[in-house]
Amino acid sequence: MNATNTAPLHVTIVGAGLGGLTLARILHVNGVSATVYEAETSPTVRSQGGLLDIHEHNGQPALAAAGLFDAFRSLILHGHQATRGLAEDGTVLIDHPDDGTGGRPEVQRGELRRILLASLPEGTVRWGHKVAAVRPLGGGRHEIAFVDGTTTATDLLVGADGAWSRVRPLVSDAVPVYTGTTYVETYLHDADTRHPASAKAVGGGSMFALAPGKGISAHRETRGTLHTYAALTKPREWFDAVDLAEPAAVARIAAEFAGWAPELTALITDADTPPVLRPLHTLPADHRWERVPGVTLIGDAAHLMIPSGEGANLAMYDGAELARALVEHPGDVEAALAAHEREMFPRSAAEAAEADRLHEIMYGPGTPHSLVNLLAGHIQGA
Repeated sequence: MNATNTAPLHVTIVGAGLGGLTLARILHVNGVSATVYEAETSPTVRSQGGLLDIHEHNGQPALAAAGLFDAFRSLILHGHQATRGLAEDGTVLIDHPDDGTGGRPEVQRGELRRILLASLPEGTVRWGHKVAAVRPLGGGRHEIAFVDGTTTATDLLVGADGAWSRVRPLVSDAVPVYTGTTYVETYLHDADTRHPASAKAVGGGSMFALAPGKGISAHRETRGTLHTYAALTKPREWFDAVDLAEPAAVARIAAEFAGWAPELTALITDADTPPVLRPLHTLPADHRWERVPGVTLIGDAAHLMIPSGEGANLAMYDGAELARALVEHPGDVEAALAAHEREMFPRSAAEAAEADRLHEIMYGPGTPHSLVNLLAGHIQGA
């Protein structure tokens, strides 16, 4: 669109994750309308994942800007910032309770998404709109074609559609690449009663047990649920040969942790749900693009990185900062998008580099003591 325009601004957002919803909410608070197109057919069509720790320097300010800080605080699971680190044989290496002073309170991702959705005007989110393609129309306008055959055109398009973004190709040729590590996700339900040894090992918050190239991490969620990620550094071909529909698949994954304490391996072998593979992909840590009129990205669409606890926080902060830039540059969308990208690129590059460093600390040759020492230093400096 033109650099300056007196027509009312309307923002088209692809993706109803936390970043896209935060953007839509803050725009709404500031009198700017938005439409969010989401491939899923409803907000409850699938599980929304487990716990998120919401950080003081990015996620919390974003929620405050959205006018949802008090609602967020009502979701906090007190006691869940506790951290335990175990050796392979179950020996406790570090055990830090939640004393209420931590700056990363835990909430359920699904509950956080729920309050964001409830804060938007009815009809803002258009469910069941899976994007098939996006093409430029010229002058900063773009047309979105959906799988159902419908289309829409927009003056301002924001890709908040995650790792495999359909919007990203408008600004960048970058595609996610496999990192060499895959998470195997499992759940134990009613663990205090049905799996007491594993529940004790995990404790009241999060637990990790690590070795070079592998590890078992678990979080305590509500109602005694233990949510586990078993990490393995293996080529994709190794996992392609694992048929998760077969009972032998669990045994093959558990065999990689042979000799580990049974309360740890039970997090895999006794799972109440079928295992789910979560291969880790990333974009280049310094991913950026030249300004393309009428379009930008936020969240994983812009800066997919190794999980470090920052992904959801960064996505919400991106949404908040983009909304702020649009409000502060009335009638000049290109100036707003340029300001957003100018600040986002170095911010996300720094976080991606830190995520890579943390991954090496967790699964490199010095683990688990490399992570134990890092956490102990943070605790002493708190």
